Amino acid sequence: MTEIDLVKQWLQHAYNDLLVAQQCVEKMRPQQTEIACYLCQQCAEKALKGFLVFHKIDPPKIHNLIQLCQSCADIDENFSRILNFCSNLTSFAVIPRYPNELAPNEDIASSAIASAQKIYEFCASNVCKGG
Repeated sequence: MTEIDLVKQWLQHAYNDLLVAQQCVEKMRPQQTEIACYLCQQCAEKALKGFLVFHKIDPPKIHNLIQLCQSCADIDENFSRILNFCSNLTSFAVIPRYPNELAPNEDIASSAIASAQKIYEFCASNVCKGG
């Protein structure tokens, strides 16, 4: 597998997480907002890690989107523009996976989807621009 194939896989997995998150809110009844928020965090994490892989950096095995975004900003300072979106999603890495920890409503899930989509699109466009 070539490096660009690996980057494409990271981005495809990120995109798939985003699609499923959208379905959890838009199509499922009852809505699965916790799962949607978790998948949004996963989408962003994979997109950011895909950008790092594109730049030949082995992504750290962390879930903190703020740290990942800062690593990306070390390469391209424009990543600082999506830091707030990363901050919005970081807590969803672990909390929604356990009962009684977080009960995001539809508005929170919709906001998480919007943040994840912005992060994904930003990362994908920067990979396309660079390669």
